[in-house]
Amino acid sequence: MSKRYPDTPDGRYFVVKERLWRRSNPALDELTRAALVKDLMAARRAVRDASAGSPEMKEAREKVDAAKVALGERGPVWWDDGAPDFNRHLAKNTPYAAWLEQFESD
Repeated sequence: MSKRYPDTPDGRYFVVKERLWRRSNPALDELTRAALVKDLMAARRAVRDASAGSPEMKEAREKVDAAKVALGERGPVWWDDGAPDFNRHLAKNTPYAAWLEQFESD
């Protein structure tokens, strides 16, 4: 666990500036994950290179979203215990609040 971007104890999120960000699905095999990350990075470069409001920008953003959904970072959650998704929530407004407070005080 990185002190800079700590993982929640259940491994579902990492924290940046007190905000929870969903981690990739740990059940993905390494080859699949690597291919999806490659697709994601290519799509991000396409976003960078596209003109604002252009059809290319729309297509590039759709590809970024598709890659992130396939990785499990967006879309349906990858866990199956019925726990809600707190992606992009401030940790202080979630059940992780006490954990983060304790983590930051260590």
